[in-house]
Amino acid sequence: MPCESGKEHVEEGRASLYKSVVSNSCKEMSCYSDFPFPEDYPNYVPNSQFLEYLKMYANWFKLLECIQFKTKICKVTKRPDFTVTSQWEVVTQHEGKQESAIFDAVMVCTGFLTNPYLPLDSFPGINTFKGQYFHSRQYKHPDVFKDKRVLVIGMGNSGTDIAVEASHLAKKFPFFMLLNEKLYLKMHASGKQ
Repeated sequence: MPCESGKEHVEEGRASLYKSVVSNSCKEMSCYSDFPFPEDYPNYVPNSQFLEYLKMYANWFKLLECIQFKTKICKVTKRPDFTVTSQWEVVTQHEGKQESAIFDAVMVCTGFLTNPYLPLDSFPGINTFKGQYFHSRQYKHPDVFKDKRVLVIGMGNSGTDIAVEASHLAKKFPFFMLLNEKLYLKMHASGKQ
């Protein structure tokens, strides 16, 4: 059965972070060129400090006054004189009211990590499996692994982070790394078999 993992709500169409996520690139490569991370931040920044950094950036450059939160983009179209002006018309809806505005540029930043890929038909017997399964997108906290037999499939950044957390709480934790649909590595984490 699918897992109701975690205590926080996972909002559809939005990125989802688990509590312990840490950036997978160093702070020097993750910062804005005109606004470095504070010196006292660790080399690989935890999500709470990354969020604080983004807030500091927005405050420093007074960006919050330019952002309208909780706003739906209804339509983006080229203006009739686009070939001359390169301008766009953007129709938005905020608190039930639609508005139209003209912009010189439009960026579409939907995030590419919002739609999980969970190929259940690749796992014969999944429909009769009595345990829980879920994609890393639904993961929030390692308590879901306490005293359970756990198998993590996948070695992306999230899979690796979650595997480490699971190994500390799981009753049994065989660890498999699959690359190019071939089994390359089998090891037992935390001395458990």
